[in-house]
This record gives sequence, structure tokens and C-alpha cells, in this order.
Amino acid sequence: MKIAFATQDLARVDAHFGWASNIMVYELTPKGHAFVETFSFGADLQEDGNEDKLGPKVEAIKDCAVLYVAAIGGSAAARVVVNKVHPVRIKEPEPILDILEKMRIVLDGTPPPWLRKALLKGQERQFDFDEEAPDA
Repeated sequence: MKIAFATQDLARVDAHFGWASNIMVYELTPKGHAFVETFSFGADLQEDGNEDKLGPKVEAIKDCAVLYVAAIGGSAAARVVVNKVHPVRIKEPEPILDILEKMRIVLDGTPPPWLRKALLKGQERQFDFDEEAPDA
């Protein structure tokens, strides 16, 4: 599963999605993580109402299952969710590597429902109606 992080300093989740200078992407498995790519973004990042700045960021994370941010605006969150990316807001700046380790431990155990759903991103959903059929 790919996870994206909005970051200014390339070490912590410390950026508002729309204002982030960088988005770092990692691949996470129950066994560990691997760095995938850093996307860097240019000027006019702090201009409120500039929806053009969101397009490249949404494109950068579209194959990720989870996005960690310090904050995210309503229209940006809607665009992220439409791409089946689950945004997670961090209250205080937190090291990316610490978050990855916490997520790895959760993946290795019993992930919560929202994370199980995120893990299925890109996979075809399968239903076994026989198992869920009520007794007649």
C-alpha cells in the first residue's frame, strides 16, 4: 500500500495539503516500508482559492491509499476522497518514519475498518453472498 505525506522539511508531516512544498510517497507492507518518490511543488502555494495548485498534488497521490497532512481544505479533501485516497490529519508535526512504523505495526495486526478499506484500493471487490445469506 502506498502512503503519501505532506511535508515542508522532508522529515515530518508538517504541511497543509494545499500549501505543501513536497509530498513524499512510501510503499508500506506489514514487514516494512520503502521510499518511492518525492514530488516537489513550486510557487503560489499559499494563495487561498487557487484550485490550480491542487491538480498536480492530487495527480501525485492518486495511486496512494492514505494521505497524511497537517491540514486540508474542504475542496481539496473532496478531490482526494474522490480518488479513493483516505486523508488523515495530524494535530502536531510528526516524523514520517515514526508514522510508517506505527502503520506497519497496525498492518501486521488487525487494521481498523477504514484501513482495511484503504488496503483494498485498486483491487476488485469480491462478495461471497452464500456466506452472508440469512438462514431461511
